[in-house]
Amino acid sequence: MTLVVRVTGLSATAGDAVLVDGVSFEVVAGEVTALVGVSGSGKTTSALALLGEHGDGVRLAGRVEVAGQLVVDGNGVTAAASTVRGRVVAYMPQHPGSALNPARRIGTTLQELAKLHDGDPREAVRAAQLPGDRATLKRFPHQFSGGQRQRVALAQTLTCRPKVLVLDEPSTGLDSITRLQLVHELRELAATGLGILLLSHDLDLVRALASRVVVLDAGQVIATDVLPPAPDLETAGTSAAGQPLLTAMNLSASLRPRGRDVVLHEADLAVRAGACLGVVGRSGSGKTTLARCLAGLHERYTGTILLDDEPLPVLRKRTRDQHRRVQYVWQEVRGSFDERRPVDQQVARTAQRLRGLTPDQAHAEAVAILARLGVAAITAARPPSRLSGGELQRAALARAVLANPDVLICDEITTALDDHGTALVLDLLTELKDRGTALIWIGHDLRLVAAVADRVLVLDAGRVVEQGPPATITTEPHHELTRRLVTAARIGDPHSPPVLTTDSRSEPRR
Repeated sequence: MTLVVRVTGLSATAGDAVLVDGVSFEVVAGEVTALVGVSGSGKTTSALALLGEHGDGVRLAGRVEVAGQLVVDGNGVTAAASTVRGRVVAYMPQHPGSALNPARRIGTTLQELAKLHDGDPREAVRAAQLPGDRATLKRFPHQFSGGQRQRVALAQTLTCRPKVLVLDEPSTGLDSITRLQLVHELRELAATGLGILLLSHDLDLVRALASRVVVLDAGQVIATDVLPPAPDLETAGTSAAGQPLLTAMNLSASLRPRGRDVVLHEADLAVRAGACLGVVGRSGSGKTTLARCLAGLHERYTGTILLDDEPLPVLRKRTRDQHRRVQYVWQEVRGSFDERRPVDQQVARTAQRLRGLTPDQAHAEAVAILARLGVAAITAARPPSRLSGGELQRAALARAVLANPDVLICDEITTALDDHGTALVLDLLTELKDRGTALIWIGHDLRLVAAVADRVLVLDAGRVVEQGPPATITTEPHHELTRRLVTAARIGDPHSPPVLTTDSRSEPRR
């Protein structure tokens, strides 16, 4: 057993606030160590200490040793920290957009990293479950789906050929089939002698991979090698009666002008007031393009979108009331917040702008709904950079809910949440449904979508291949993709089937 990381008594403070208190753990070559805990429990702060990195105004202390080099001691970060970053320890952040340069082709970035660290970019791309062909390497980050960008970020870290790989929520944005393949790939990486530190709220992923588990809460280690059982999700009820509130007919969308690069083909859907339509499919299947068309953000489409039997135009042509009535919460929310303003003020702005509330009234409602979602007032008063990914995801939901929408489109809104955070979100959305709000839930986790939806629509390569009640979809799937999604729904089950082979197609962004 070769120890590559030893963390002893790590603390992180910001003024009088204690972020991490006496955290200790180890990472062994060829094994996976997992840090688990709710959003804001100290996982990312603890992991970044391996690189000697921390937030503004944060002071590290304790002892952090990486591959025999002392990175943090009682006086803080040491000079050795700069020598371990990238070459010894590689870090993949939770939000891939922050790790990718939107102005550069991914192949160019990978080639530069390869020169610095003597890596092989094509091998790294394949290890990250992306095709290593020329066409893929010539793409820009925006030409990949959210899940694919996550894999591009993983390829960047692997190109550095590190001894220790830190993965911050690597299953965020991945469909269940790709997530199952990720387990296989990470096992293979660990088998090469790589030490992996996994930060995750995805307990099924942790069960499938980790040899050591450290549970954090409020910056402290509260347990080791213990995982709570997976939550039991009940099946949703029947659809609400009445005419559809939002309808889409023959909806086709393309990435380029004049109908070139079609990514959505003649999709039909309808959702009633008080009902939930679930949309599932693999990363790159067209889910987000469909959501953006309904939200008015994707303008290159043909077909008809109706709200209360009236045509619903693209976003820039919608009235203020139409804007209020249809709200969209997307997956990568950090870029939607202004780093210069506190989060609570940005959340409150929705109620001021779309409902005409006074600043004080809007702020009071914002603080109340954020607290209900588990984001405390003192946390929400900070700038976005001071919130965890899960806290910011819930803040984005609160911002949309404050508009009092008739239709709420949720695109992978629980990917950065632990089980507790997910339960808070589901509780709020259930209440909205009871009030008559129509929900469209875009997700890759068929098990979760089936638990909240009244009807499920399955997309594959931009086409609707199957739809029906969740009980039928999960117990009697007809399409091959649906069967694979059902099979991959519980990767943490020791009796799960063998890992499926990777689809080697070069997928465009959907």
